[in-house]
Amino acid sequence: MSEVPYAGRGATVWLTGLSGSGKSTIAEMVHRDLSAAGVATYILDGDVLRRGLNADLGFSAADRAENVRRVGQVARLLCDAGLIVLVPVISPYRQDRSTVKSFHTEARLPFYEIYVATPLAVCEERDPKGLYAQARAGKIRNFTGVSDPYEIPLNPDLMIDTSHMTPDAAAAAVIEILG
Repeated sequence: MSEVPYAGRGATVWLTGLSGSGKSTIAEMVHRDLSAAGVATYILDGDVLRRGLNADLGFSAADRAENVRRVGQVARLLCDAGLIVLVPVISPYRQDRSTVKSFHTEARLPFYEIYVATPLAVCEERDPKGLYAQARAGKIRNFTGVSDPYEIPLNPDLMIDTSHMTPDAAAAAVIEILG
């Protein structure tokens, strides 16, 4: 029987970027490819978590920090259990992402920050949920990239611009960094 890559070796793959950048699509593709190879993976999608675990949080800076902290702790636990954890979450602030990375570093667990660097104009053009249009119309406050900042990662492990890369190529690039 051939060896399954990554078997029993957990890692957290944190995909950060603007709404509509392609974070969830990439996570789904990586999940598909790794699962097909027999690798245990789990997706902690920011939108899904905001309907459950983080339903009590809004979009203030403090609530965003708590959202990222909670997601980061769950990711660390799943990573420690040996899963490849895919986390497509906007996570707009560097300090919050750094805090999550520190959870993993302290536990000696691999953490990869992937910056999905799709330009704002492309994200707005895609606008799959109509959120940018609502934010520009003043119907959504504290919207990242419009009325709230997004702090670009300074040293991501990988940078992907989905306006120039197919989802399959982006997934392959993410899988490659896992070694």
